[in-house]
Amino acid sequence: MRIEFAAAAERELDEVVSYFEARRPGLGLAFAAEVASAVARIEQYPNARQSLSGGTRRCLLRKFEYGLVYQVRGDVATVYAVMHLRRRPTYWRSRLDTK
Repeated sequence: MRIEFAAAAERELDEVVSYFEARRPGLGLAFAAEVASAVARIEQYPNARQSLSGGTRRCLLRKFEYGLVYQVRGDVATVYAVMHLRRRPTYWRSRLDTK
């Protein structure tokens, strides 16, 4: 299983890491490590995460109120959002690849 980040999700990840790092040195790196852990879980069991709709799934981070929103197609999982769990819960829908 290969994991790809859509451009918008990559920007979100960078923004959140920068935000946490500015709040407390090391916190951004801890967030990035949590994302890496979630990516590893998706790689290992791509269809085991919570189904949202239309083949979209969400993998929750363990230590932060964030989740990775992704879709699996063949041997590729594409992450479309690094979403805060309590803000605008459906904003990422316009990003989905509808192929």
